Amino acid sequence: MLLNMYKKTVLENNLRVISYEKKESESITLLILVRAGSRYEVESERGLSHFLEHMFFKGAKDFPTAESVAKTIDEIGGAFNAFTGKEYAGYYVKCAKEHAEVAFHVLSDMMKHSTFQNEEINKEQGVILEELNMYKDTPMYQVAWDFEALLFGDQPLGWDTIGKKEVITSVQHQDFVDYKNILYTPDNMLVCVSGGLSQKKATELSQKYFSDMSGEKQRDMAEFIEMTPEKRVVIAEKKTEQAHFVIGGKGLESRHEDVYALEILSVLTGGMMSSRMFLNIREKKGLCYYISTSTDTYFDAGSISTRAGVDLSRIEEALESIVHEYNVLAKEGITNEELEKGKNYVIGKMKLRLEDSEEIAGMIGTQELLYNEVLLPKDIEKKFRAVTLEDVNRLAKQFFGPENRYLSLIGPFKGKEEEFIKILNK
Repeated sequence: MLLNMYKKTVLENNLRVISYEKKESESITLLILVRAGSRYEVESERGLSHFLEHMFFKGAKDFPTAESVAKTIDEIGGAFNAFTGKEYAGYYVKCAKEHAEVAFHVLSDMMKHSTFQNEEINKEQGVILEELNMYKDTPMYQVAWDFEALLFGDQPLGWDTIGKKEVITSVQHQDFVDYKNILYTPDNMLVCVSGGLSQKKATELSQKYFSDMSGEKQRDMAEFIEMTPEKRVVIAEKKTEQAHFVIGGKGLESRHEDVYALEILSVLTGGMMSSRMFLNIREKKGLCYYISTSTDTYFDAGSISTRAGVDLSRIEEALESIVHEYNVLAKEGITNEELEKGKNYVIGKMKLRLEDSEEIAGMIGTQELLYNEVLLPKDIEKKFRAVTLEDVNRLAKQFFGPENRYLSLIGPFKGKEEEFIKILNK
């Protein structure tokens, strides 16, 4: 299988460099990962990790403006972007392999020399507030945030990454400098290169552009404090044309031995077009346009849930139908035929993703960043192949029962919490 060999180098400043060469590839992805997501924030910093991600693109030493950054990448036909999650942030450039040094130059300049000018901060506040408004006006996004807040409580794992308006509108230059110095240190970062660049050249460029970084991280990720959610149902009252909801419960942490079996259970439940939820809720009953089941895994916690959007008048029918599918799976489990289909599906999707240098960088980079080890695709395939029918059915009984059912809902349903709790308990 693709990706059997990769190289890890640790520079003198403790910056890890992970490289994978795919000789036939004409492109490369340079990905910088940092353990600096929203789980590293305190209450007064909520949203700072995400805001900082934006500000890195607003000017540094060699590329002093956002325009100069964009122009430089455009001139080589490249693409660049960034993201902030709960446990890490990432910055990447994807370009033709002959322009790899440009990617290193641009991203290293951002990481080392960003200026965080107050004029740019003030402008970007408006951008992020509009981003926040966009999410709040998009129930599919907001209901997922509400579900994690319900499930994980008022602690960093339960907070959304975009943050609080009062933080977004008040942070200034020194706040970004201080936060960057706390977490954007070589021992807390990783450089990952994948594609048509030799491992030797990847190491040389990393040494040239990142070896002068210094410092040590000054903060660890906030531990998840295990808790029982205060409520079973959270309703965001809003006049909408559709009811949007997430129904599910606690799952597994990302390195749990059963996480592969849970992923198979998830895709068979509602993760593909021949899954039970898609066939029985959408195709047979016509209850929704979108419906899906998925897992979210974190370092020390996780969830499994089903989300959908349905006609307001059919919300009870939709919830009852999903609960029925959960009950059938918890009581009867899946079949051997389904198990084989689920294994082939997750393994096949993994192989398709790994045709892309960006996906390879993300896969090996995040594992090394968070766990200091990398499971290669052949190892992951073995773990999926080793899942038994008993494993999946045990997890269906464990996670799909009434005691692990919680609901977040957006729509005009004020005062109906008890009605929905009765459905959850069926």
